[in-house]
Amino acid sequence: MSDELITADEMLTQIDHKPPGKGWMDTPVNIRKGMYCYASNPKSVEYLGLPNARPWNPMEDDWKLPDNWQEIVHNAFKDRLERFRSFKVFMDICVRCGACADKCHFFLGTGDPKNMPVLRAELLRSVYRNDFTKLGKIMGKLNGARPLTIDVLKEWWYYLYQCTECRRCSLFCPYGIDTAEITIMGREIMNLLGLNIDWIATPIANCYRTGNHLGIQPHAFKDMIDFFVEDIEEVTGLALEPSFNQKDADILFITPSGDVFADPGTYSCMGYLMLFHYLKEKYGLKVTWSTYASEGGNFGFFTSHEMMKRLNSKMYAEARRLGVKWILGGECGHMWRVIHQYMDTMNGPADFLEEPVNPITGTKFENACNTKMVHISEFTADLIKHGKLDLDPSRNDHLSVTFHDSCNPSRGMGMLDEPRYVIQNVCKNFHDMPANTIREQTFCCGSGSGLNAGENMEQRMAGGLPRANAVKHVHEKYGVNMLSCVCAVDRAALPALMEYFVPEVEVCGVTELVANALILPGEKERETDLRMEPLPGREEES
Repeated sequence: MSDELITADEMLTQIDHKPPGKGWMDTPVNIRKGMYCYASNPKSVEYLGLPNARPWNPMEDDWKLPDNWQEIVHNAFKDRLERFRSFKVFMDICVRCGACADKCHFFLGTGDPKNMPVLRAELLRSVYRNDFTKLGKIMGKLNGARPLTIDVLKEWWYYLYQCTECRRCSLFCPYGIDTAEITIMGREIMNLLGLNIDWIATPIANCYRTGNHLGIQPHAFKDMIDFFVEDIEEVTGLALEPSFNQKDADILFITPSGDVFADPGTYSCMGYLMLFHYLKEKYGLKVTWSTYASEGGNFGFFTSHEMMKRLNSKMYAEARRLGVKWILGGECGHMWRVIHQYMDTMNGPADFLEEPVNPITGTKFENACNTKMVHISEFTADLIKHGKLDLDPSRNDHLSVTFHDSCNPSRGMGMLDEPRYVIQNVCKNFHDMPANTIREQTFCCGSGSGLNAGENMEQRMAGGLPRANAVKHVHEKYGVNMLSCVCAVDRAALPALMEYFVPEVEVCGVTELVANALILPGEKERETDLRMEPLPGREEES
């Protein structure tokens, strides 16, 4: 945690939700450190083929824009209004009722009116009215219109990157406006001016280059998995032999590269390996990993539709190359929203793969009939329901667990019950957070959509406040000490949030809990969990 970050108590006292004294158009943008991510590296921008690659600093007056930047924005705005009917509708139908205002975690955590979803979208709507509506051209500010100036553009950049595109606001809009789609369009337009952040541009460039956002090369990816195999052998006494790039495998498994790189995601990765070993030993199921399509996440989602499409296609190209039947996906967030809400219109259905059927239980995953990709939690829940896993839930007795519904699998995919079903079958102590903070109404981690950097820690902690507050509630009421989730960004972001607001609570993936409880054929008597912590009853021996 940055030494410059104010304390949690100080952050809470500075939040002010009272209406401002001046109108929002008359309040200039104040870009300050801790509330934004660094500008994109020009080498990454150039590698991606995006325009206006150059070094620039958001804190400087000159953002080094093209001379005709206003024309570029106008034409891009017009093009997207014509291509995307939803964007045009969302620009027109908002009545500014404010139903979404207090639903955004960034507004709740900062008190900044421009973080209300309605007002964040109004930053774009005001320019839309000025440039594309008769009333806006005639009445100007009286109709909520304003011309696009450099200060307006800077306001776009600052606040569109204070949105995690979690879509909680859309759940409460009486007109069904998806403000995240407006954020996506605004970011896409700004990318035409070279206005991106490095926590997005460089991971995408890495993904083009090596197949994953972290830039891990194929041999290094395998080496990381081999390290996990050694750790698993220490815990279980078994030497696992995972498969890589196997052409006669039944299933291709793809997970976010964060699971292979950083704790606590690494424990989820160990969990995947143990589950696949179990299924191979007991049922002969052949699951393979790819060292080339080694990324389930899709940071292109935060840049443009074209970037999203290109990154999504690599997984299916690898599935075709290997000749697998279907794809199993790990615990990721934005991967699943892209697959379930965009893929069919972007890349088309994956007709060359089989409709996913669990070869062990016979269950047909009808929700994946087009995408041919099944979530690991769906798959595991199905195995548990049919009694195909040998489990010892007492190994997780030292944990009191709650579950964070990651925004994209919950609101974007509709997966609400399966992870809970899995957790309740591998843990005895489970407690949900308050009803208005979970499931469809879940609060965001505050660091999604490419905002999980280190330089914007104040922004992240402010945005994560509502989630942390709900965790604190169940910690104090039920003694919850573990926050589980099914998203790699959450596993990267939530530990810092817990350390800041609820330091007694740790973070894990659901498959880590499964692996702790899973009884592998031929394993030695376990003394520790995957984190090398003593199992309940083994504390004195350690």
